[in-house]
Amino acid sequence: MIIVTGAAGFIGSAYIWKLNEMGINDILAVDKLRFEDKWLNLRKRDYADWCDRDELFDWLAVEENAKKVTAVLHMGAISATTERDGDLLMKNNYEYSKKLWNFCAEREITYVYASSAATYGAGEQGYSDEGTPEELKKLLPLNKYGYSKKFFDDWAFKQEKAPKQWIGAKFFNVYGPQEFHKGRMASMVFHTFNQFNTDGGVKLFKSHKEGYRDGEQLRDFVYIKDVVDMLYFCMFNKVPSGVYNIGTGEARSFHDLSMETMKNASGNFDLKTEEVIEFVPMPEDLRGKYQYFTEASMRKMREAGYDKKFYSLEEGVADYVKYLKKEDSYL
Repeated sequence: MIIVTGAAGFIGSAYIWKLNEMGINDILAVDKLRFEDKWLNLRKRDYADWCDRDELFDWLAVEENAKKVTAVLHMGAISATTERDGDLLMKNNYEYSKKLWNFCAEREITYVYASSAATYGAGEQGYSDEGTPEELKKLLPLNKYGYSKKFFDDWAFKQEKAPKQWIGAKFFNVYGPQEFHKGRMASMVFHTFNQFNTDGGVKLFKSHKEGYRDGEQLRDFVYIKDVVDMLYFCMFNKVPSGVYNIGTGEARSFHDLSMETMKNASGNFDLKTEEVIEFVPMPEDLRGKYQYFTEASMRKMREAGYDKKFYSLEEGVADYVKYLKKEDSYL
């Protein structure tokens, strides 16, 4: 049995979709549904059982349950980069991750967990996942969320007792179906599609950093189908333990992303920037914590044996918009 935490969330539910596509349904889905609509992410999925995230360790304490587990994909976390409660972040993103690590180490099973590109901070030291533990320890995240993820990465490297195989997945800017519940934290493709359909255009942040024009802030945008393919590859192959970037290796601008979205949404591929984009000031709470450039080094993942071609920005946006146009937009 494979445990997937954050099972009703964006990446967790998409990974269950991937497992189902590969004929796997012996899955324990772990999450909290509360009052959000993220339950819809699981409506089409096939999994063996459900467990509330607060009851997982009670479930694992039963030997009959624990001995069935072959791997854990830990996507359950507070993923809002604007979360201000540091204690809450450390409890959910650090302590909970440690407890799952210890279970996997004791049982000698595979553990794949969510790290983040937010650990790289402003990118002063680049975006390579190939550094030594001491080099990676020097990274300076820009927010508490990134720090909670980095702190667990640092802790993992120091452990003498480890899972049979462990992978820390450093996600860059993921977009695609299954993110509809995320509100402000959903991708720019999602927001652009909805703003364009409502207002006929989109608002992008002005630049507040020299060397970057308005809307030309750069991100490594990675499509959800590439993300789950890489996670599946890491879980089911003999990939050396460590942290791995989950991106494409190509930075693109928010301007490009938004224009591609609006062109695909409208079917008009001759749209001009001045017709559909308004540049607005960035909120004060983001300015000092904002990454103006991210681009994953993907050499380590490639050298581990992953050889699939990534979706280009144009291909990924076109595929996602097809889902957004459907009445049922889920995988």
